[in-house]
Amino acid sequence: MNPEKLRALLEDVRAGKVEPDEALQNLKSLPFEDLGFARIDHHRALRTGAPEVIFGEGKTPEQIVSIAAGLHAANENVLITRIAPEAAQAVLAEIPTAEYLPTPRIVRVRNYKPDPKPTGTILVMAAGTTDLPVAEEAVATLETLGHPIETLYDVGVAGLHRLLASQKTIMSANVLIVVAGMEGALPSVVAGLVDRPVIGVPTSVGYGAAMEGRTALFGMLTSCAAGISVVNIDNGFGAAMAAAQINSPGTYGDTQG
Repeated sequence: MNPEKLRALLEDVRAGKVEPDEALQNLKSLPFEDLGFARIDHHRALRTGAPEVIFGEGKTPEQIVSIAAGLHAANENVLITRIAPEAAQAVLAEIPTAEYLPTPRIVRVRNYKPDPKPTGTILVMAAGTTDLPVAEEAVATLETLGHPIETLYDVGVAGLHRLLASQKTIMSANVLIVVAGMEGALPSVVAGLVDRPVIGVPTSVGYGAAMEGRTALFGMLTSCAAGISVVNIDNGFGAAMAAAQINSPGTYGDTQG
């Protein structure tokens, strides 16, 4: 249950439009719904401003469908990350309003439009085209959370003129998510241009010495540019949640289940 829905329910009880017993039935699944293999946290949106997110890897299509259906029945926005195509099709069959985004491997259902009262625009940047799945994971998450977003793709350090051509866009962002593989240098360059928070996202893109993203991770962690925050390898979702917290202080707090 999201804060807007709960507030409306309480107002209806106060106005006499809804009987207390009926309201109790609406609230009976709080704080969680036990499915046996999972406990759906229906209270999370009330606590943190964002509903529980389903991590698709390692779950069967049947498990994903059951959790998604539980969130959907409670009129929550549904976001499933790292979902396999066959599981995505199972969700679409169960929830016709669901949307499948193959590049970031996300399925989402937008049952209501959140109003996090953002303080500005979040810019999602990707060094190369092969970084797009991670960048698009961040974009899809931020869209579901209701934040204004701009994107800037294929602006890696191998062609700095491409990056500097968009300096006005970069400077106007309130928070910047910078996704890069290989040596992971792009967040350092961007952080040297702006006075806003920069969240570095290392990706597992690169040849052998890239070590599946560890080289990019270490490069971002040891950056000489001050103030860069770094999330885990390929974690576009985590970067988006951090950016949302910065862009709308006091609204978000918890993560995936």
